[in-house]
Order: sequence, then C-alpha cells, then structure tokens
Amino acid sequence: MKKNIFFVKYLITAKDYKQAKTKAFDICVEQTIEFPFHLVKKNFIKKFITGKIISLKQISKNLFSVLIQYNKLTIGTDFTQFLNVIFGNSSIKKGIKVEKIYPSDEIIKIWKGPAFGIKGIRKILNVYKRPVLCTAIKPMGLTSKELANLAYKFAYGGIDIIKDDHGLANQKFAPFKQRIKMVCAAVKKSGKKCLYAPNISADTTDEIIKRALFAKKCGAGALVISPGLTGFAIINELANKIKINLPLLFHPAFLGSFTVNKTSGISHYALYGQLARLCGADIAIFPNFGGRFSFTKKECKEIDNACKDKMANIKKIFPAPGGGMTLDKIPYLKKFYGNDVIFLIGGALIDAGPDIIENCKKFKKLILY
Repeated sequence: MKKNIFFVKYLITAKDYKQAKTKAFDICVEQTIEFPFHLVKKNFIKKFITGKIISLKQISKNLFSVLIQYNKLTIGTDFTQFLNVIFGNSSIKKGIKVEKIYPSDEIIKIWKGPAFGIKGIRKILNVYKRPVLCTAIKPMGLTSKELANLAYKFAYGGIDIIKDDHGLANQKFAPFKQRIKMVCAAVKKSGKKCLYAPNISADTTDEIIKRALFAKKCGAGALVISPGLTGFAIINELANKIKINLPLLFHPAFLGSFTVNKTSGISHYALYGQLARLCGADIAIFPNFGGRFSFTKKECKEIDNACKDKMANIKKIFPAPGGGMTLDKIPYLKKFYGNDVIFLIGGALIDAGPDIIENCKKFKKLILY
C-alpha cells in the first residue's frame, strides 16, 4: 500500500450500476473538495485531493460495494479531519454506509493508536491465559461511600477491572473527586490486583485532562471515556500526546444511531472496532448479542474481529461485550470470543445472589473452566 493514501470501503444503495457509479463519484467529491468537479482548474486538486474510485461492484440487488482512495494531504494531522474525510457530509445522505477502513502505516504513524492493547493490559494485570473480568459500579444515585463499598467487594471477589458506570459524572450524590478518592482507596484496601477505571467524560478537553490526571494521582488503573459525547480525538490526546499512561476504555454511549440502519451509517466493524483502535482506545465496550440491546451475533463477531485483525502496525485491543449479560452465558461466550476478551457484567453480578463477593468468585470460576 502506498504510504500517503488510505482507502475506505462503502456500501451504496442504488437501483443500478450507473446510479451507483454516480453516487460513488459524489462521495469522492463530497468528502474532499465539496465543489463542482467540472469547475476545478488545478490538476493538483484533481489528482491528489479529490477522492478516487478504485473499484465498484454489485453484491446484491440494489446494493453495491465501492472502494475509494483518499490522499493523506486531505487530513493533515487531525484525527477529527480523518473522520470528516471518511464520512463527513456523506453521513447526512441516505443509502451510504462506511463498511471498512484501510489505513496505511504512514497514516497510523500520525496517531499511533492504543498505548497498551491486549498484550499491555495482560501484562499490567498479570493475566495471560484467560478472559479478563470486568464489572461496573452502579446505579446512579448511590453515594460515593456506597459505590466504594461496592467496588471493595468486586475487587476482593476477584474482578480484574472495575469501571464507573458511564452515567456517573460529577453529580451531587457522588461528586467526581470524592468518588474517585474513595473508590481508589477501597480497591487498594482489598489487597487484590484490580484496575479501577473512572469515567472522565466531560464538557471540555481541559476538564477531561484534569479529571484524567486527578484520577491517575489517586491511583486509578484505567479510564473510561465516551467518544460519542466527547469526540474521538481526546482519546488519542490522552494516549499519545499527554501520555497519561493508563489503559483507555471506549464506551459506545451516543454512537448507536450510526449502526442501527442496515444501509446507512457506519458498520459495527468500522465504528466499534477500527475507529476505537485508531483513536487510541485499548478496550472497546459494546452491547453483546442476546442482551437488552439489538446487536446480533454476526455484528458482535465483526467487532471482535475488528479489534484483533491486522491493521497496519496498530496494536490489537480487547473487545468488551456487555449490556444485559448473565453468568449462565459465560461458558458459551468464552467459546464464541476465545480468551482475548473482557467480559463486562454489571447488574447481573449483583442479582446473581445476596453475597456479591461469592458472585464474583463464581464469575471467575466460570471463565477458568
């Protein structure tokens, strides 16, 4: 692959090949120059700036696959502009779906991707031959003390990663700084190897960075951020510019509408897998099939593959299925995802029995056998 180009595969809905080709060229123009192509005089703009159709083929009735080439010059060094070129104005149009992204090594060098990935997180936890266990402190409305007490039980029971529920922010009942101090202290008191990942999503980049640095100072072992709310670029900022040196968990809040339509939006593979890796996340959280969300088994396997498929020199990351998962499903899910997975069970871990510590031990036993 040439160093200064990257490719995006789109699915296009069209009545015939001619209409599909017109629509594909429209993407080439809309995603780059956004200007009548016949008015372009400079050859440089035609040759290097405007997107180019590399292949176009029909894959089923009214559905076509197009591979479009873009030049690195169109994105500069901003991840936000990378997203804009991939699917800026075209996201407003019906019948266009981003299926897969093909970045070159040169593109990867701009942002570097995740700092830890699967291997790095396993090294931190000293867990190498089994899935990783994760849960969340919740529900919203508990005090910092109550959340810390819950975290202590989770950690003592053998959970590897305890995350804030994504709804925990800086509310009066559990203020951010108070909560982080108390939960970090509780996890430390357990004496177990466990990473606490507070939610640092906030209104401004400055505030997100302040929360990240405060959490690290208090002893947090990872961080949760929702790029659908904060923007994707802040994850890269934390991973590779500020070098916060903590694993980053990508939460899918506010991103669901990109993937609910079969013919428009972004594929599960590209959004929850590829873009999570490219922006610098180490763990991609997503709703598992069979839970309270609508993701299918096929879509979850696509995310799993996207987290681990070779993509230039970028690190593989952990898929973290959750959302309505229960303990009885773990044996099957272990076969489905393999060992390189983080199982995220929240409310069901508390609902499994009156003794939370014993519930956690049962969870761990299920993934060992």
